[in-house]
Amino acid sequence: MKKLALAALLIATPVLAAAPAPKPSIATLQQLPLVVTQPYDEQANADAAVAAAFERARKTHKRVLIDLGGNWCPDCIVLANFVQLPEMRRFMEKHYEEVSVDVGRFDKNLQIPARFGFTARLKGVPTVIVATPDGKLVNGDDVFATSDARHMTPQSLSDYLAKYAQ
Repeated sequence: MKKLALAALLIATPVLAAAPAPKPSIATLQQLPLVVTQPYDEQANADAAVAAAFERARKTHKRVLIDLGGNWCPDCIVLANFVQLPEMRRFMEKHYEEVSVDVGRFDKNLQIPARFGFTARLKGVPTVIVATPDGKLVNGDDVFATSDARHMTPQSLSDYLAKYAQ
């Protein structure tokens, strides 16, 4: 009877994926100075910047994090400043090749999200796309999670970024 119960338990237990990266612990954003006020280079060649991030990722074996947003967006500024916290900076540098892409007011550089299947209008910004070095989307169901970054806790932002790190 015990062997039958154990066999049933093993069959019913899903195979676990690789463990996620350890999460950095973030206490508060209250003391965060506003370091970044214009996180997106409005004149940058987005295609070249994204290609360079993927090239770096192939060499470093990190994931690519594409931050799509606009300088007019408070949530984008919150996210940009959050990743500048020392704890997060170390984490981001260890796990991601980052690139920020200006999407204007949803009217610019939309070919970047289209590469990952987002051909309709973006639901919000910042939209964070995480991909493998070979271009496979990792966070497909969750790319808009940071669109309300100013109402997220520091730990929830940290948890989100850690969830997709390698």
